[in-house]
Amino acid sequence: MDHCSQKRKLLKVMSLAAAGTVVARQTVLAAPAADPAVLVAYYSRTGNTRVLADQIRRGRSGSLFEIKLATPYPEDYFTTVAQAAAETKSGFLPRLLQVVADIQSYDTIFLGFPIWGMTAPPVIRAFLAAHDFSGKKVVPFITHGGYGVGDSLSVLRTHAPNADFQPEFVMEADQERRTLEAVSTWLDTGPSTD
Repeated sequence: MDHCSQKRKLLKVMSLAAAGTVVARQTVLAAPAADPAVLVAYYSRTGNTRVLADQIRRGRSGSLFEIKLATPYPEDYFTTVAQAAAETKSGFLPRLLQVVADIQSYDTIFLGFPIWGMTAPPVIRAFLAAHDFSGKKVVPFITHGGYGVGDSLSVLRTHAPNADFQPEFVMEADQERRTLEAVSTWLDTGPSTD
């Protein structure tokens, strides 16, 4: 697809989205790709994984796709943790806002996500279930809060059994948890409201 066609497609999606219509199987790319064979797809709640995705996109001249839910997770960290734990336990796959319509045109897919409860979050399971990764090189890049990747790699392989998984990049990025703990400790031991 040429650059003008991508712009027309993006404008069409934006106008439908502005009208309140959810477009199934549409792709919204943040930037045209210099190498159309590389896709960087990611989910980021706080922005840590997004920073990695932007860097990978620049480094590999790929297309960028942000994985979004039809109904976003709650803003509150602890509420999100509880909801994600319940979804994981029940095997629930949340509905995605959009999918990559032309996933077959990509040879390599960098897939980024944070670790939630020692596993890949339900939104990533939903993303994997919604696409056919047969024969695609899938390169995971993962952020976590200090406890490692848990069983996330086996989850990826289970949900995309025909993908060619490449070595993953893993980085500790626990700023949100540490910030919440630091503020809670300060409130418990510091200022008085009496």
